[in-house]
Amino acid sequence: MIGEIIAIGDELTSGRILNTNSRFAAGHLFTAGHEIVAMATVGDTAVEIGSALKRALNRADFVIVIGGLGPTSDDCTNEAVSLALDRPATLHPEILEKIQPEPIDGPDREGHNLEKLAWLPAGAEVLKPESMMAGYLLVHAEKPLFFLPGIPHQMKDLMADRVIPRLALWQGGPARHVIQRVFKVFGLPETEINQKLLHLEEMDEKIRLGYYPVFPDVHVSLTVIDNNTRAAAREKFDHAAQTIQDTLADFIYGADDDSMATAVGRLLLARGKTLAVAESCTGGLIAHKLTSVSGSSDYFAGGVVAYSNGLKEHYLDVASELLEKFGAVSAPVARAMAGGIRRRTGTDIGVAVTGVAGPTGGSREKPVGTVYFGLAAEDKEETFKFHFTGNRRQVQEISAQTGLDLVRRLLLDKISKEK
Repeated sequence: MIGEIIAIGDELTSGRILNTNSRFAAGHLFTAGHEIVAMATVGDTAVEIGSALKRALNRADFVIVIGGLGPTSDDCTNEAVSLALDRPATLHPEILEKIQPEPIDGPDREGHNLEKLAWLPAGAEVLKPESMMAGYLLVHAEKPLFFLPGIPHQMKDLMADRVIPRLALWQGGPARHVIQRVFKVFGLPETEINQKLLHLEEMDEKIRLGYYPVFPDVHVSLTVIDNNTRAAAREKFDHAAQTIQDTLADFIYGADDDSMATAVGRLLLARGKTLAVAESCTGGLIAHKLTSVSGSSDYFAGGVVAYSNGLKEHYLDVASELLEKFGAVSAPVARAMAGGIRRRTGTDIGVAVTGVAGPTGGSREKPVGTVYFGLAAEDKEETFKFHFTGNRRQVQEISAQTGLDLVRRLLLDKISKEK
C-alpha cells in the first residue's frame, strides 16, 4: 500500500527537536512492504493540519499522523480532523474514566484539561483502550487514517503493536516481500560507488539501490521488492548483495547497525589481538569510538592523548630529536607514537594519529588537513599520510575513522599505503 506520514508540532518546524518519529515509522512501514509517497511536517495550526490531511487522502492509500494529541492548548490535531473531515468531536466516556478518575481540586484545577483527551472525531476507534496512551484509527473515504502520539516510545509501541498488523489485514491480497540491507562504505566517494554499481541498478526493476553520504561514510541501501514468493525475493536479494560485496570489496566495512568500531572489534576478537591508541589531533576520538562498543575491554587496552610534544616524549617515548627535526606532524613521529604506545601497553597493535585539524596551525609544507598515521604490530611498522578537507570537527572525525580503518585493513592483511 502507498502511505503518507504527517508529523505535527511547532517544535519540529522550528528545528528545536529532530523528527525521529517519521523516520522510525517510515522504516518499519517499508520493511512491512508499504511504500511512503511523502512525509510532511506541519506546525500546530488546525488549518494547516487539515490541508495536509486532505492532500494526503488524495494521493495515498493510508495516512499516519503523529503528534498533537495531548491535553495542552497547542495540541490541535483532533480539532483539525473534526473541521477538515466534518467529523464532530465525540466524547469517549471510557477514556475519560481512565485519565481522570477523580475530580481535580485546588489552585491547579484550571491548568488540567485532561478531558480534552476523551473528545475524538466521530467514528474514531481507540487503538489501545487498555492503556493510558492516546492514539486512534479513523476510516475516511474507505482509507485508514492512524493518529499516533508524538511521544516517541508511545508512537513506536502503537506502530509495532497496532498499525502494522492492521495494515496487513487491510490490504487484503498478498503482501509484498521486502528485503533490505544497508552497506557501510568508507574510502570511496558517492559518485564512484554509483558508477561501479550502475549495472546492478539496470539489471532488474525489483532491485533498488540508494546512496546516502553519512560523513565520513557512504551508506548504500539495497532493497528487493517482490510480489511473488519470499524465496524468489531472497534469491534475487542474495545475488545482488553478493554483487555489491564483490564490487566494493574491502571498502565495505559492515552493514546495517555496524560501525567502524564494531567491525574492528569483531576482527580483533576473532584474531585474538589487542589494541592501544596514541592520539594527538583527534583528542581521544578514536578511543571514544572503541569504548562506545560494549565488551571492548576484551581487546582495547586504552590510549594516550598526547597533544603536547612533552607528553609525546614522556608517555610515548618519542625522541626529542625527531620532534625537533621533523615536527610533531610527520611520518617519523607518527611511527614513534605507534611503537611507543604498543610497547608501553604490551598490546599486539598500536595506532597513532598526528595532524593539523585547523582552522589554524597550517603551513605551506603542512596545510590544514594534513594528517599522519602510524601502525605498529609485531612484524611491521607503517606510516600513512592523508590530506583531508573540511572544518575542524570534520577533519577530526574522518581522521578517527581512518585510523580505525587502517587497523581493520591490517587485520584483514589488506594494508596499503595511501597517498
